Amino acid sequence: MENKLSIIIVTYNAAATLQACLDSVFAQTYPNLELVVIDGNSSDGTQDILKANSLRITFWKSEPDDGIYYAMNKALQHTTGDFIYFLGADDELLPGFSAMAEELKSPDTVYYGSVLTRGLPPLGPVSRYYLAKVGIIQQSIFYPKVVFEKYSYNLKYPTSADFALNMQCLGDKELKFVYRHHTIANFAYTGASGQSLDKVFEADKSALIFKNFGLKIWLRYRFRLFKDSLRTKKRLN
Repeated sequence: MENKLSIIIVTYNAAATLQACLDSVFAQTYPNLELVVIDGNSSDGTQDILKANSLRITFWKSEPDDGIYYAMNKALQHTTGDFIYFLGADDELLPGFSAMAEELKSPDTVYYGSVLTRGLPPLGPVSRYYLAKVGIIQQSIFYPKVVFEKYSYNLKYPTSADFALNMQCLGDKELKFVYRHHTIANFAYTGASGQSLDKVFEADKSALIFKNFGLKIWLRYRFRLFKDSLRTKKRLN
């Protein structure tokens, strides 16, 4: 029997893109999906779209909230899946999503694939150093439910709480990260995390790398920052 997969979409005034996003979910061939949508009391027609699709949405609710990660934490309370996937309201799933869903087997493994974004080629598997330095797009990740039995999104970080969560997962010796060669979504890169720098997260990033990745990767990261600062000084002089 297939694992149940929970797809979470959080929305706010997303009427321009939401129906296409939902249609991409409804088009998936993987048989054991549930869809949870949390809306932040939109005023642009988003709620009308949700009502029109309510028979195909497992659970949805619209009410004021305190931001995207607050809504994600709230949505998690309504999921029953063995694996959790987050999709932006301006993103669209590809057929590779269902193909990858068939490969989700281990309850202690965070699986990740690739996404299409800004015309760039799919990223493919990456090193732990890359994961520490750059991170990976949330829409490329399938989380086992155990992740959210242990952790939640840290509301301290307004646009990078997903990066911080992934660092926790990578630092957790009871979890594994495994790449699967599927391109699973078109990522719009127009959401909050793609558009603004999270200054609070950036201030904490070095310490988070040390805590979750250890001394060797932390030293490499600090050396890169040092080289970047030297290059910046040369340009300014």
